[in-house]
Amino acid sequence: MNLMAQTADPTFLLSVAVLAIAALLILIIKLKIHAFVSLTLVSFATAIVTGVSSQDVVPTMMSGFGGTLASVALLVGLGAMIGKILEVTGGAKVLADKLVGRFGEKNAPLALGIASLLFGFPIFFDAGLIVMMPIILSVAARFGGSPLKYALPSAGAFAVMHGFVPPHPGPVAAADLLGANIGLLLFVGISVSIPTWYIGAYLFGQYAGKKFNIPLSKAFFNTDTIIDESRLPKFSTVISILLLPLMLIFMDTGLNTLAVAGMLDSSSPLVEFLRMLGKTPIALMITLLVCLIIFAKDFGMAKLEKLCGDSLAPICAVILVTGAGGMFGGVLRASGIGDALAGVLSDTGMPVILAAFVIATCLRVAQGSATVALTTTAALIAPVVAATSGLSELDLCFIVIAIAGGATVLSHFNDSGFWLVSRLMEMDEKTTLKTWTVMETLLGTIAFIIVALLSMLL
Repeated sequence: MNLMAQTADPTFLLSVAVLAIAALLILIIKLKIHAFVSLTLVSFATAIVTGVSSQDVVPTMMSGFGGTLASVALLVGLGAMIGKILEVTGGAKVLADKLVGRFGEKNAPLALGIASLLFGFPIFFDAGLIVMMPIILSVAARFGGSPLKYALPSAGAFAVMHGFVPPHPGPVAAADLLGANIGLLLFVGISVSIPTWYIGAYLFGQYAGKKFNIPLSKAFFNTDTIIDESRLPKFSTVISILLLPLMLIFMDTGLNTLAVAGMLDSSSPLVEFLRMLGKTPIALMITLLVCLIIFAKDFGMAKLEKLCGDSLAPICAVILVTGAGGMFGGVLRASGIGDALAGVLSDTGMPVILAAFVIATCLRVAQGSATVALTTTAALIAPVVAATSGLSELDLCFIVIAIAGGATVLSHFNDSGFWLVSRLMEMDEKTTLKTWTVMETLLGTIAFIIVALLSMLL
């Protein structure tokens, strides 16, 4: 932080912060400039206005950008490759068909939701929903009733996994900015996601299915992929691949807990090696290698290599936006804006977790993108978190989930997810607002309530 930033008036710095957020909204919403470019421009302007020295402006921007990409790009890239391989080999179809067969007609929506929760670990919301939609619609055609009772539990499952659980970019970026432990966040994220999904997506989906009996969508399409029915993987294979990274990451967390409790020697070479295997990038890399080994016989390495390459193209924009959010965070720290915000929130007495949720909600409603809302809020709130004494590792994870909850609520016309669901289900905008928007708001609010209560109890 430079001298001018340190001595600048807090009121001036907070005014700059408000203007920076307003500029972001104008650039993204009114002028339709891509979020990556908008965040970069606003980061540069903020650094100049707050007095960061000329020779430090670019290094400050690059430091924030590069630091965030270092934690996000590897995880997101490996997760996308695993998801693409499972998609093309028919893993999602096998998962859904098996669970629907096991749960039966009455519980088909529950089975589709559970399948989407599992498949949502490595794959993004948009891609996951597009892959699952033909399966959802075919099940709806087979068993009857409103398609919403089948679609909403599945869409909600992808939404909670994408918003709250690593290796998805939002929670990973927020964890990096706030200094939260990724392994612990994975555990907390899954623990919060399951009840949140059950109440906000599954139960609401059953209610909405009775209230809104929409026609069956004609959008029976998948990606360009044609799944070879003769080479579908076994259900046990798909489940093993999905659970492998979770088990490895939980191994790291478990060993760390035992070491802290004095039940293990943390300096033991074996313990250190096993914990290394449980670090999220290594766990995902091992899972990808297992995928390649399993499917190489039927599909060939050339085909798998192409799938890995194809999986990276759609995620480039997400990674760049996330990195630009980290850049904005770096500028906020260097300018002193974050410290000024921390002082103001401290004076008001507003709990950090509530402030995180409120700020994320405002940004989500204003500009639509959950990723932008999540990363920008994490950047704004990071100095507040750093200045707050007594926060445990769990508290940091709860704050990440609170930010993600705020970035999930009130999906409407400026959110691409709103239009994706609307068009896939062939719903009009009014019905989409009454179903998808309400469900997203329930999911974000329920998750926030859970972590707020846990933060008071633990």
